[in-house]
Amino acid sequence: MRQLFDAHCHIIDKAYPLIPNNGYVPDFFSVDDYLARTHDLGVVGGAVVSGSFQGFDQTYLIAALKRLGAGFVGVTQLPASVTDAELEALNQHGVRALRFNLKRGGSEQLDQLESLAKRVYDCVGWHSELYIDSRELAPLYERLLRLPALSIDHLGLSHEGLPALLRLAEHGVRIKACGFGRVDFDVPQVLKDIHAANPSALIFGTDLPSTRAPRTFENNDIDVVVNALGEAGAQKALWQNARNFYRLD
Repeated sequence: MRQLFDAHCHIIDKAYPLIPNNGYVPDFFSVDDYLARTHDLGVVGGAVVSGSFQGFDQTYLIAALKRLGAGFVGVTQLPASVTDAELEALNQHGVRALRFNLKRGGSEQLDQLESLAKRVYDCVGWHSELYIDSRELAPLYERLLRLPALSIDHLGLSHEGLPALLRLAEHGVRIKACGFGRVDFDVPQVLKDIHAANPSALIFGTDLPSTRAPRTFENNDIDVVVNALGEAGAQKALWQNARNFYRLD
């Protein structure tokens, strides 16, 4: 069985507070639920990503990373008021990236994105991750390229924004190959296009438990990646690219 780094998953534990987002509160999905769901997939590491419904709570994330153990890292949301000491403490707990949710809110917004992204990179070496519709990328293109390290969730979601997404990939921005049930385009062809633009760009994630997605993750989503990219390309997208990006090697 091939090794898989799940670069985008969520843990939603009933022991920790949730914040309704536009009236939505997700179903619970514990560490045990996640491990049971991925048991046969070859997952040996991953990135637990904070959702809009978790706000700036770090307690659930620290607990989840402790349970999941070596190979798993955290992607959190933070206010601009976060201190360097707080960043250092989160880094010690395995957090490795900062998320900006421009699609649904719940994190510091665009006017503060650039300064906060640069600050966390300088302080603890974290990259930033954007949940954004790719239709919004073109006006932000130059600004995003100024960020020290960046990824974009869910293949950018929209066919209309693919040209800007591909240009960013060419310049080193990573693209998360996750949430295939959220997009409005032919996934295999877009995977091929991004891989051709930059073989180091794609990082695969299950997006479990696929909150609010029209179609949730299916095991054969992994086969979609393998069939589109071939074994060598898939090994980069399913394992090596993310391991490099999250500084685990």
